[in-house]
Amino acid sequence: MIGLQDLWVALALGVFFFGAKKLPELSRSVGQAMMEFKKGLAAGGPEEPGTPKELRATDERTNVN
Repeated sequence: MIGLQDLWVALALGVFFFGAKKLPELSRSVGQAMMEFKKGLAAGGPEEPGTPKELRATDERTNVN
């Protein structure tokens, strides 16, 4: 589990590597990416695979002997 000390170290490293001005911009873009990913998962829905008969017909047409 992540403790309070670990979070402080991660924040200090973030400020060191990215700078204090870039951190809000970086966190905002990560948040937007997460929201878009969740929207994509919710809107995508499960895909239905083809029946085995259809898959075999596709394999026979593409198989070159």
